[in-house]
Amino acid sequence: MSTALITGSTRGIGRALAQLLLTEGEDVIVTGRDAAGVDAAVRELGSSPGDGRGRVTGLVLDVTDEDSVAAAASAVAASAGHLDVLVNNAGILPEATDADPAAAVDPAMVRRTFATNVLGAAAMIDAFLPLLREAPGGRIVNVSSRMGSLQDQLDPASPYFGTVIPAYQASKAALNSLTVGLSKTLSESGIGVVAVCPGFVRTDLTPMSRAQAPLEPEDAARVLLRAIRAEDTGTFTDAEGPVPW
Repeated sequence: MSTALITGSTRGIGRALAQLLLTEGEDVIVTGRDAAGVDAAVRELGSSPGDGRGRVTGLVLDVTDEDSVAAAASAVAASAGHLDVLVNNAGILPEATDADPAAAVDPAMVRRTFATNVLGAAAMIDAFLPLLREAPGGRIVNVSSRMGSLQDQLDPASPYFGTVIPAYQASKAALNSLTVGLSKTLSESGIGVVAVCPGFVRTDLTPMSRAQAPLEPEDAARVLLRAIRAEDTGTFTDAEGPVPW
């Protein structure tokens, strides 16, 4: 039985993925910044025991806090000794609710967004890589977005061409680049590293346009599950297949 850790998994896509993995018999570590939220998620996810169902545990984790990340890695090392799957799902989109957006780009918004979406993922990978190396075939899944695709941003035919949210788009482009570099660095280790766009999902990430989103978190979870089960590395995909970088 393998163990997966999902950042930002007390609600939304992360929680839906946790539920799906549990039903498939995987052990899941649910994480979030709020202890009460983590405890509630663990209680609810663990309330439907069944034959072959995985075990859920929880960790309070803030990916922007180095001490919090280190403590989480130590806890997993002590309890499991390895990690099979790391899903970097925690992400923010503060531009979606910015009441006073900058005319072009807001450096403070970029720093805030990168702290979670890029540096947080990098910190998690650095801290948990030793545990991933202890697994027979570790897997890192970086939850990205088509809005980080440079080709889509430049293509007038793309449905995302008119979307301009600089900090978020730049953060996902940076996460994609990190994915490519890591896939090369870890190519001989047996650890796969991929970027996945789960689609436009009804979550708290985009409260202003939530009603317009066509997908539920459960739909996105199935997209991420396919990426976890695949054996590729250095790829960027969504529900329909490869996404241009």
